[in-house]
Amino acid sequence: MALSPELARWRKAERASLIARRMAASQIDHARWSAAIEAFLISGFPILKHLTIGICWPFQAEFDARPLATRLLKQGARAALPVVIAKAQPLAFREWFPGCVMVEGAYDLPVPDGTALLRPTALLIPAVGVGRQGDRLGYGGGFFDRTLAALNPKPLSIALAFELSRVETTDPQSHDILMDFVITEAAIQRAVPGGLQTISAAECAVLAEVLVNTRQLRSFNEAAPSVSP
Repeated sequence: MALSPELARWRKAERASLIARRMAASQIDHARWSAAIEAFLISGFPILKHLTIGICWPFQAEFDARPLATRLLKQGARAALPVVIAKAQPLAFREWFPGCVMVEGAYDLPVPDGTALLRPTALLIPAVGVGRQGDRLGYGGGFFDRTLAALNPKPLSIALAFELSRVETTDPQSHDILMDFVITEAAIQRAVPGGLQTISAAECAVLAEVLVNTRQLRSFNEAAPSVSP
């Protein structure tokens, strides 16, 4: 997953600029944008209450998914936080719930201490930057790309960002996995050939359920033993 020196330098500079822009937003704007994103998640993804959801501990003024996760837990969902196992490896996920014992993990972020390892069926992935194809600029470790490539069935991938994180492109490479959906305070969008398409919450609810069910069925069929006539 090595990048060319030129692309690595560009992404590093773009990442720093976007993070600074996000952290400079006022608390009032951050709260307003976050409320809009949470409302889109609730109305556009009712299927989440039936899934195991991977969320991230908020970092550098990201959207905070914990209040939403707490709400979904009461409706039957399970939630998990990512754990870095090793450099250049997929993430593991440990079950999270309000009040669970936490310890310091990679990047000084809290992780659950010894809770169950879970396989997420949906990932709410914070984005430093979001390109027009549904490409995502993260923090440079490549952990979510490796995780999405490794998990079968592939989880529903939902990038969460503020509108100020929009860029024309992140110059995605072959190992960069496009998101299924992108949510900002302005809209729900799905990744389609040629770019992002804005959709309604009702359309999103149908599409997300179809996507989850199709991937789970495909995974089941791939795992089922073949039967000779």
